[in-house]
Amino acid sequence: MKADVTTVMVEEHKLILRMIDLVEKNTRLLEQGRFDDWRFYLDAVDFIRNYADRFHHAKEEATLFTALVANGMPEQNSPVAAMLMEHDQGRAFVRGMEAAAQKALDGATDQVAVLAENAYGYVELLRRHIEKEDTILYPLAERVLPAEVRPAMLEAYHRAEAEVAEDFSERYRRMVEDYEVRSAA
Repeated sequence: MKADVTTVMVEEHKLILRMIDLVEKNTRLLEQGRFDDWRFYLDAVDFIRNYADRFHHAKEEATLFTALVANGMPEQNSPVAAMLMEHDQGRAFVRGMEAAAQKALDGATDQVAVLAENAYGYVELLRRHIEKEDTILYPLAERVLPAEVRPAMLEAYHRAEAEVAEDFSERYRRMVEDYEVRSAA
């Protein structure tokens, strides 16, 4: 039986999608004048940069995508190239959200539209991105990656997880849960 090399990625997507839902909901409220917690957006940026990007995307890029290319998937004009491009697009939206939130915290009163444009851009991009990974790329990876490369991939995921603080994933899970509780109130 082949070791499943995408289960951990799908599980991480679930927490990322929960944060994306919060970003979308709070941005709608922000546009309606019913939300003014600019700090939330800096926390969302922290979550996205550290959990989604440096932790999750890094495992994809350094391990999964590398294994796919090494096992026959073209590096250019391929699903891997498209996913890498979307990772970069997401990073640009996150920089825009961060800049707008910081300006608002510093007293600027004209940042709602800028923040909303970047937040909605990120939300839309990441939802489509995750859907493509979960329904197309990951199932493809499970079909094409040979059994002999899977143990090393799983070990690479474990090493990546071991390189972060012991409470890293739990800290970000608690962050999302805390904002979900606030959002429901």
